[in-house]
Amino acid sequence: MIHPTAIIDKEARLCSGVAVGAYSIIGPEVEIGDGTWIGPHVVLSGPTRIGRDNQIFQFASIGERPQHKAFRGEITRLEIGDRNVVREYVTLNRGSAAGTGVTRIGNDNFVMAYVHVAHDCEVGNHTILANAVTLGGHVVVGDHAVLGGLTAVHQFCRLGAHCMTAGKTMVFKDVPPYVMTSGYGAQPHGLNTRGLKRRQFSDESILTLRRAYKILYKSGLLLEEAIQRLEELGKTSPPVVDLVAFLRASERGIVR
Repeated sequence: MIHPTAIIDKEARLCSGVAVGAYSIIGPEVEIGDGTWIGPHVVLSGPTRIGRDNQIFQFASIGERPQHKAFRGEITRLEIGDRNVVREYVTLNRGSAAGTGVTRIGNDNFVMAYVHVAHDCEVGNHTILANAVTLGGHVVVGDHAVLGGLTAVHQFCRLGAHCMTAGKTMVFKDVPPYVMTSGYGAQPHGLNTRGLKRRQFSDESILTLRRAYKILYKSGLLLEEAIQRLEELGKTSPPVVDLVAFLRASERGIVR
């Protein structure tokens, strides 16, 4: 399961069933869970913890130091969950002392070729990051988010659960849950209804979210006024409650 040309530091910890391809390098303080496959020519640096049943393809750089000018060799981490697919030339950096100190990738994510996830980012579960997506430092991506190819996200932005960006979208502000965006300086373009149906949201929930979208984006209300209306609507709709919580927590402002 371990190719003879692979270089594995004696302080690395590999669980049973881990496969390592030709010429891959695994440094100290790297932990890899059961059943994870590391392809050829992969470089893993630590401290990094990788869960079980992941697939990491050739030429990926996982757990390298953050691209942060203030970094001075502090001990920071990268944590990756289970069943993720990480394709060619992906770079996943550790956290920074200026942030939380840890970059986290959840479970069941599909990270396509040339994606960059910077220091202190938090990526949830079941996301799709298409080719060449770039996340600046401290970005948060919610569960089931889909980011189109070449999407770039400014540091400290948040992307809510079930949102979607078109290819070449540039995100400068928070993207609320369920919303589709596109363009340089992302603009809203309706609900991600196809994604919600695939994830078995009820027709009633989708209809209520459509009403919530109209209140937020079509009513002409100020943001605070719209949020107050949404709070009333959320009394009978848990998805709207989640939307309101996201809006209340936004520090950068939302795409609008």
